[in-house]
Amino acid sequence: MAKQDYYQILGIEKSASKDEIKKAFRKLASKYHPDKQTGDEAKFKEISEAYAVLGDEKKRAEYDAYGHAFQGAGGNAQGFGNFNWADFQNAAGEGGFEFNINDIFGDMFNGGSPRQNRGRDISIDIELSFADAVFGTTRKVLVTKNNTCSVCEGSGAKKGTSFITCSTCNGNGRVRETRRSILGTFQTVRECNVCNGSGQIPKEHCDACRGSGVVRSQDEIAIQIPAGIQNGEMIRMTGRGEAIQGGTPGDLYVKIHVKPHQSITRDGSTLSTTLHIKLTDALLGNIYSVATLDGNVEIKIPEGVKHGEMLRIKSKGVPQGSSRGDFMVKIHIDIPQKISRKAKKLIEELKEEGI
Repeated sequence: MAKQDYYQILGIEKSASKDEIKKAFRKLASKYHPDKQTGDEAKFKEISEAYAVLGDEKKRAEYDAYGHAFQGAGGNAQGFGNFNWADFQNAAGEGGFEFNINDIFGDMFNGGSPRQNRGRDISIDIELSFADAVFGTTRKVLVTKNNTCSVCEGSGAKKGTSFITCSTCNGNGRVRETRRSILGTFQTVRECNVCNGSGQIPKEHCDACRGSGVVRSQDEIAIQIPAGIQNGEMIRMTGRGEAIQGGTPGDLYVKIHVKPHQSITRDGSTLSTTLHIKLTDALLGNIYSVATLDGNVEIKIPEGVKHGEMLRIKSKGVPQGSSRGDFMVKIHIDIPQKISRKAKKLIEELKEEGI
């Protein structure tokens, strides 16, 4: 069966403005949302799919050009045939629409269940030397944040005290509340923020944290820096962020800043440097010492090497599991600015030889 036109689904003209499209969607969504008495889940998904396309300028233009046949219209085409509600919600959060769909429906898509309490994420910046970024290292940092109270172990209760029923939720751990949105009034359920969902509160609060279950303190954190990390990369440490009573801690994000090396550059797993050699060594060859991150390494300059030629030192680059990349040496032939009369005479003789 051919799919119905998206403009017909929303009851609008093809010339409808962005505001008219939004207004039509809100009206229909309010009527057909499954939690409403007039709800129709199939119809609601249909109008949501239509708005996911027409509410996005790029997708609307593609739909106007190709219709539902867009799926085969181009190499980058994604098509409109397989609508995904999660993608629609994500698009709203990425600025694809002028309002966030979650602001309209609140917790209804979670079946009325409360969200898990979670501590705040925190982020720090670390500067590494070039060598530490290549080989990896361990850095210890002191982070001031909310940590679980060591006295009450996060319960917020004084040692030995008893617990009583929370009067806010009557021991249920959840409270109902009325929420209003552009679609009307809805009843939602959330976790009680007094007892944090436990249904009980301590008769006496912990003196150290005053019942909050967390204290502001310094936490020494050892950060394992993996070998080969790049400048600007982020390390995520799960559960090392802010602690929260009755929930899970947030995460710690560590942004890496790598200081450039004085003579060595990096491209993926390959390290490179430039080696300046004399003109005579370029012609006759020689042995040079090259500074690598593993120390000085001797390299043979072949006779007749060209300016800009790359010489390879194997396995002196960036570690990759059990192997390593290579270290490349770019040859730079230094041409003398001044030469003696004797040298000039010798060069003229070479010129006569056709060299």
